[in-house]
Amino acid sequence: MEQFPRSLFEFQRQFSSEEACAAWLFAARWPAGFVCPGCGGARAWTLMTKADTFECASCGRQTSVTAGTVLHASKLPLTVWFLAAFLMATHSNGISALQLQAQLGLGSYRTAWMLAAKLRRAMFAPDRHPLAGLVEVDESSLPLRTRDDPPAGGQGRSHDGRMLIAGAIEVNDGKPGRLRLATLDDYTAASLHAFINQAIAPGSTARTDGLSSYAGLAEVGHDPHVVGAMAAHIILPWIHTAFSNLKTWGKGVYHGLRRPHLQSYLDEFVFRFNRRRSRHAAFKSLLGIAAAIKPAPYKMLIAPEVCA
Repeated sequence: MEQFPRSLFEFQRQFSSEEACAAWLFAARWPAGFVCPGCGGARAWTLMTKADTFECASCGRQTSVTAGTVLHASKLPLTVWFLAAFLMATHSNGISALQLQAQLGLGSYRTAWMLAAKLRRAMFAPDRHPLAGLVEVDESSLPLRTRDDPPAGGQGRSHDGRMLIAGAIEVNDGKPGRLRLATLDDYTAASLHAFINQAIAPGSTARTDGLSSYAGLAEVGHDPHVVGAMAAHIILPWIHTAFSNLKTWGKGVYHGLRRPHLQSYLDEFVFRFNRRRSRHAAFKSLLGIAAAIKPAPYKMLIAPEVCA
């Protein structure tokens, strides 16, 4: 594949046509050549009557380059999809659906929101590797925002009017590595252990603030530091920095996050954070995942309410 664009000018030159976008998707889906999703056949004919669609020579099944991907059954041009992915992946602070609507010249906010929601799903790679080595782990909360109300809620570990989250970040030679964030129902041992076991590889070490819920970790080593009078950010500087940046980002880009779809917004923040030094590569990664994961049903994207 071609080198990925590092600027909007390079993007427009590389992906200026439907044919260029379709060719990239074909190579991403079938790097060794076409493979029929029905029978596994390797021979196919290009249909002249349907754009970017192939008919398997063995079973006759017709498959388009977008079939079974995040772009499945979309009526939007591929050039719009690719530009939306470029903007979402490379914009330093992210981009809201309202901004995306204006940038792409879309006729409705709903179309822009659905486009952003589908691409946001592609910011979570199902086969990503767990964190390893020394990992700072902590829990936090975000102000709860309803459809009509501004962010509000209690302080500290209060559950009142707040959305609970957990975070983990690798520490490599004193510097931050990869990040993981997840929603929580509560701060119990069951919830926090489940997060740690999913996010961190066995044999790693979880450094925490000594909250009793972290005690008893089985597959992951535990390095508790009881905070006491000392500020927690002294013991866990990088996860606290990530939490602070998350809250600023959520308020600045989306004017506060709401409970529905919160995990997808956390995944977006993690995706951008983990690729902060290579945004052009983030665009490639986003398109690659979008081409590999299955489409989401309409009800999955909108239920129970549409977020900003």
